[in-house]
Amino acid sequence: MKKEFAVIGLGRFGGSIVRALIEEGMEVLAIDMDEDRVNEYAMIASHAVIGDTTEENVLKSLGIRNFDHVIVAIGDNIQSSILTTLILKELGVESITVKAQNDYHEKVLIKIGADHVVHPERDMGKRIAHSIVSNNVLDYLELSDEHSIVEIVVSSKMEGKTIIDLDIRARYGINIVAVKRGGEIIVSPQGNDPIHKGDILIVIGADSDINRFEKKTVD
Repeated sequence: MKKEFAVIGLGRFGGSIVRALIEEGMEVLAIDMDEDRVNEYAMIASHAVIGDTTEENVLKSLGIRNFDHVIVAIGDNIQSSILTTLILKELGVESITVKAQNDYHEKVLIKIGADHVVHPERDMGKRIAHSIVSNNVLDYLELSDEHSIVEIVVSSKMEGKTIIDLDIRARYGINIVAVKRGGEIIVSPQGNDPIHKGDILIVIGADSDINRFEKKTVD
């Protein structure tokens, strides 16, 4: 059964979520106060409507409480973001994800009951900075303030060695969860599997431990 999503705010962030959800085959209601934006997504989303979501009666009329997940992607208007989130919570929406502008905004959103808070610009900035600093890092996903999942390209220093030879868990306190090789993804690789230059290790662990591993294995 298809899940039903509502996306409030059709700027770059909200619009990209609408497109991604539709590509995944989901039902998506797109909402914005700007008529031009709504018209842009009228042929993309399942439904697109003009509406002021700081008005409780507007959200009620849309049957918002019946949606499985509502994403509040309102741009720079923090007050509208907070009011919308508060009303959604009071109406009993099952799951609410909200885009935060800053740490103070996030604290308020958490206090009023947002289930998930995201910082797309900040998080993307960290990912880009991390990949620039290390030539061996392809991608970086922050799990918490201290832990991440990172894709690391196998260097010549690791060429031909097995998972057992590297002994990464004992030496660095991190885990290899998968290996990408060409178009193949090897999940939970065996200890005696050799790795090759150009393979991509997907590792998980504390940032400090991952950094130590990167420095030891860079060509």
